[in-house]
Parts: sequence; structure tokens; C-alpha cells
Amino acid sequence: MWQYWLIAAGVFFIGEIITVGFLLFWCGVASLFAMIVSFFTSNIIIQMTVFIISSAILILATKPFVKKFMEKEILITNAFSLIGKKALVIQEINTIKGTGQIKIGGETWSAQCEDETIIPVDAEVKVLKIEGVKAIVEPIKMAITQN
Repeated sequence: MWQYWLIAAGVFFIGEIITVGFLLFWCGVASLFAMIVSFFTSNIIIQMTVFIISSAILILATKPFVKKFMEKEILITNAFSLIGKKALVIQEINTIKGTGQIKIGGETWSAQCEDETIIPVDAEVKVLKIEGVKAIVEPIKMAITQN
């Protein structure tokens, strides 16, 4: 019976390599424990019990530890780091005409307003999102002109 547990362990380890979820690994280790037990008894119920209990203990005992190292902090980079920041309008933003530029962090971006608000030069805006090469903005404080 030990051969079956060894095969099961191999299948679990290969499955772990494919999925990298760090769950099947512990089932593979539990299969090896069950294989060791199979050398002492041929009772399949005892072997299965060892497999189930040891895999449950290994998974539950290491879950917080694994979770700590598997969850990586998402670092927002490139253009998406501009979202939520303030910018200065350097060319009137008019969505209907398709014009508008902002200056943010020393860079010039094409910009448009989410609605049809016309935002004049030197107004402050907040970047809501980036769509392609355009920053979608909303006015922060200013006199706005509505069409």
C-alpha cells in the first residue's frame, strides 16, 4: 500500500508546482506520513485518518505564515501613480473640442473632464483615472463654465 501513498505524494507535489498555491504541498507531506504508517499497518482507515489529520494540521498551522509571505504589497507605479493627485491646467480642458493639457509632477499630460465641464487655464484639478494617454480629471476649486 505504501506505493500508492508515494504516488499520491508525487501527484500532490507536481500539482503544487503547477498551481503554486502552497496547499497541495501539505497534502503531499501528509501522503508521506500515511506512507510511513502503511509500513506498520495495512488498515486503510488508519492510513486515511493519518493522512486527513496530518494534512489538516499542516494546512491550518502554516496558513497564517504562508499568507504573510504570499500576499505582496501592490506598488502603484508609472502613470497610475498619478491617480488622486492635483494638477495644474495649462491648456483649457474642453471635452467637446477635445482640447486640454495639465502639468503634474513636471510632466505634461493630455486631459479631459469626465463630464462636459470646461476648465480654464491655471485651474487646479484632481486626476481621477488614466485612460490610454489621457488623464481624466475633475475640477477642485474654481469658477467653471458649463455648456
